[in-house]
Amino acid sequence: MRRVLALARQGEGYTRPNPLVGAVVVKDGVIIAEAYHERFGGPHAEVLALERAGERAQGAELYVNLEPCVDFPGKKTPPCTAAIIRAGIRRVVVAVRDPNPAVAGRGVAELKAAGIEVVEGVLAEEARKLNEIFFHWITTRTPFVALKLALTLDGKIASHTGKSRWITGPAARTRVHELRRRYAAVLVGANTVLLDDPELTVREVAGPQPLRIVLDGEGRVPPSARVFNRAAKTLVATARMRPETEETLRAQGVEVLRLPAQEQGVDLRRLLAVLGERGVDSVLVEGGGEVAWSFLSQELVHKIYFFYAPLILGGRRAVPAVGGEGFADPSQGIRVRDLTVEEVGGDLLLTGYPEYTGTRLTSLGTRDAGTRW
Repeated sequence: MRRVLALARQGEGYTRPNPLVGAVVVKDGVIIAEAYHERFGGPHAEVLALERAGERAQGAELYVNLEPCVDFPGKKTPPCTAAIIRAGIRRVVVAVRDPNPAVAGRGVAELKAAGIEVVEGVLAEEARKLNEIFFHWITTRTPFVALKLALTLDGKIASHTGKSRWITGPAARTRVHELRRRYAAVLVGANTVLLDDPELTVREVAGPQPLRIVLDGEGRVPPSARVFNRAAKTLVATARMRPETEETLRAQGVEVLRLPAQEQGVDLRRLLAVLGERGVDSVLVEGGGEVAWSFLSQELVHKIYFFYAPLILGGRRAVPAVGGEGFADPSQGIRVRDLTVEEVGGDLLLTGYPEYTGTRLTSLGTRDAGTRW
């Protein structure tokens, strides 16, 4: 099953909004064929692995990290359960069931009805984390949101002069490009674009380009910004923008999305709803501090990636990793569960999942906005 998970990861960025799936065919304790879901619309991992195994699949075992799919209206590929039954597989080992309401246990039931032994729950937690984006997306139809920050040991993302290049080292920056490949969209605020002029593309690793999203509530970012080049698609979410600026951006191929205004900029919940309607399954929020606060204070972040550099900037006017007004009391703060620490080059990557109480928004009232983006 660990081999299955490793195979599945090779599809990162290419299968969305489909899940990451690997498959291994084993006979007499020996792997005879393996495969992974390589791209959206392409053959599923189980079908590919069984094709490669050929007649040897008769009486073999199939290991897969996600419950094999069944036939349902609108499905683009043949059901994997039918292929497994035809191949003569005697036992299927499944890490987790598919939360897709169109599947949700039907795959396991079909295999059992055909006389195939099914074992469930092997490396289930690892399998759920591998497909956490898909699990969230398929059950809510809204994007899975992750917050990525590169910060110093004293919690700064830029100096008092606004300089942030480079807080973290080359290995951490390469990891960020891997994350951009994994997520369907990358999002920043207007301040980040004005200060750093990022391109927000995947460059240091191979992979598809994410949709670039700029939160620009007042239309302050100039059309000459690098994020508006044609290296990838770009969307600007705004509440107010001069008609001539909008016209220029549209001429450059940039989409301008007008959303209801909030005190801090635009309605983030409405933005995520629109993205969900368009099939965007995930968003990587890369900054800055005010945007981070807006997402966190509204309980919209599902995962964090904090890259800590062994660096101290100091200064009362240095830019904090998370801005805004902040919580009045530590008891209101956001706890992070399942925290893991990994060394990436000379930096540390902390990964975890925010825990929300559901009461924070009402206690903050309308004063959670902080500085406009």
